[in-house]
Amino acid sequence: MTMPASGAAGTDATTNRPGGHAAPDGRTPARRLTTETKAFFKTTEFFAYVVAVIGVLIASQVIGTEDGHNDYFRGDKAWFYIVLLTIGYLVSRGLAKSGSRDPYTDR
Repeated sequence: MTMPASGAAGTDATTNRPGGHAAPDGRTPARRLTTETKAFFKTTEFFAYVVAVIGVLIASQVIGTEDGHNDYFRGDKAWFYIVLLTIGYLVSRGLAKSGSRDPYTDR
């Protein structure tokens, strides 16, 4: 008595899927229905991050030594704030990737 090969006669989850291309053995590959998350450039967090970094850089350039006062917002402090913003952005993306799904379409 011979056993049918794995994936024979519609027993595999990848068979009979519309829109796929048939594999050499006649099966249709499974379609991906969701992506992990949105692409980074499609998120509000990315644009808020970019605006905040630009704002920190502009502020560090504009605030300077005037009339005998010290430079209150030097470059090293500006880059420290940019590092903090980057850490916050990376944490927010990590949280977004941990539980959300974005619908996937072939278009």
